[in-house]
Amino acid sequence: MNLSIIDWLIMLVYFVFVLGIGFALKRYMRTSNDFFLAGRSIPAWVCGLAFISANLGAQEVIGMGASGAKYGIITSHFYWIGAIPAMVFVGIFMMPFYYGSKARSVPEYLRLRFDEKTRAVNAFSFAIMTVLSSGISMYAMALLIQTLGLFHGIIPDAYIFHVSVFLSAIIVLGYIFLGGLTSAIYNEVLQFFLIVAGFAPLVWIGLRNVGGWQGIKRTLPATMTHSWRGMAHASTNTLGVEWVGLAMGLGFVLSFGYWCTDFLVIQRAMAADSEISARRVPLIAAIPKMFFPFLVILPGLIAVTVTSHMAGAGSTPTVLSAPSQSPSALLASTAHEPLDDAHPHGIIPLKTNPVSGQPILDSNGQPVYNYDLAIPVMLLHFFPTGILGLGLTALLASFMSGMAGNVTAFNTVWTYDIYQAYINKRGTDAHYLWMGRMATIGGVALSVGAAYLVTNFNNIMDALQLVFSIINAPLFATFLLGMFWKRTTGHGAFTGLIAGTGAALVHHGLTSPVDAAVGIHGGWIRVIHHYPSDMAQNFWTAIFAFTVNLLVTIAVSLVTTPRPEPELVGLVYSLTPKPVETHLSWYQKPATLAFVVLAMLVILNLVFA
Repeated sequence: MNLSIIDWLIMLVYFVFVLGIGFALKRYMRTSNDFFLAGRSIPAWVCGLAFISANLGAQEVIGMGASGAKYGIITSHFYWIGAIPAMVFVGIFMMPFYYGSKARSVPEYLRLRFDEKTRAVNAFSFAIMTVLSSGISMYAMALLIQTLGLFHGIIPDAYIFHVSVFLSAIIVLGYIFLGGLTSAIYNEVLQFFLIVAGFAPLVWIGLRNVGGWQGIKRTLPATMTHSWRGMAHASTNTLGVEWVGLAMGLGFVLSFGYWCTDFLVIQRAMAADSEISARRVPLIAAIPKMFFPFLVILPGLIAVTVTSHMAGAGSTPTVLSAPSQSPSALLASTAHEPLDDAHPHGIIPLKTNPVSGQPILDSNGQPVYNYDLAIPVMLLHFFPTGILGLGLTALLASFMSGMAGNVTAFNTVWTYDIYQAYINKRGTDAHYLWMGRMATIGGVALSVGAAYLVTNFNNIMDALQLVFSIINAPLFATFLLGMFWKRTTGHGAFTGLIAGTGAALVHHGLTSPVDAAVGIHGGWIRVIHHYPSDMAQNFWTAIFAFTVNLLVTIAVSLVTTPRPEPELVGLVYSLTPKPVETHLSWYQKPATLAFVVLAMLVILNLVFA
């Protein structure tokens, strides 16, 4: 890849801005509240963009592009079923609890609602999850830099992946260490606009070159271009899951479990300047969120379409119509060399070991395609000099956004819910501010280790959803009962969390995707059932975890003593005064905005059904 001076300047200016924001905000970080919660002084629209951008990391941009290439437009369910309804729910029902209780984190809310041991379970599990998620972003950035050869000729090829991991870690560490959550939020707003500016031209140019959406539909299987077709059975759609697993696993458990309980995104809303603003934050974020499939999933579909066209160069592109036809079948009929001089752009490359460079094979000895490179391949294929620098900067911005979001959530939970709660309860505010900065260093260091763990997946979204199914899915049952059933007890919540997480691990250990090697993909206890895909296994892992937690929590709560009702005011829905909205016009009320969002969502589902 040949980058011009303009391309390098665009990337350099971005990094200068990122670090500059951190330096500019350092002098405002006087207290731990400033560092961890931005002083609760950020406007709703800024928090709304940060709310969506914190989730717009590598797992979103690269992962959704990979899933678009691997599964098709059915990946849009991660947005239209797996995000928007939950974002509306958290804005209307859950933010009054989070913001009104003055809890500094989600684990601290669990302590206020239940007890210390329930908080401890969530604090430690969430800390692990943020480290893994941040590691996924680091891995994606290093993979991109290695694949594009940005350091080729400067650093020996064998060391490019390692140098890239540590370089990305240092940059993110720099601006969070200096400016805390405020720095992360304003950088996330900048990154949001960069991502849109970098990816919108990619989609427009890509669609023009493949004959628009109709051209994609003529080339790819019907199940890859319709979001609901074939969902009656797992064997008739590319995702490998039937509508029950989709609705329960993704649409309910994983979706609500993430958006309603993950402190990474909740922290952005809690930084808003009022409770009304905090309720608007996820609703504002939901509007651009529902259109992001067109920016991040479509490039993956275009990548497979281009591959098919190249295979039939000089002839009419093959029309694939079998409902079970997968994108792997498309790729198998084409040359599959990695990006090189012979096939410089249009072929989705094989997955290789980041250290040795050797192709990775599945359990049948077949090469594994690296769907994570679908979007980078399209950038190289379609973008000329200058615009390529903007596209690469958009990718780097998404990685920085995802890493920073997880690190800021980690340092807050570590400092408030682990260090202050169990190690040093009597420290000064200045000491906790110092500990927050030290936790930032520790979180980044642990994320580096996690980056190497993720190299075993050919789709980082599969890896991320596995983490969510084990940690977030059971937690959602705890929150659902805790907020809407005042009879739920601390003993019930704690026992249910342990049982639900254990059920997720057992289910993962007893099942495995077809053709996957035993280990991190599952089956490490014994394989008693095969799922059509990693994602189908993740959905059902989440369902088992949620159901076990729900049943165990109810059973234990019924035989233990609940807390007195006066202690639950502001923590349980039926005992909490409803937010006052009489001073707002009808169009200013969160409920009106929620109705508009849901109406738009229904229209999108009907158009692409």
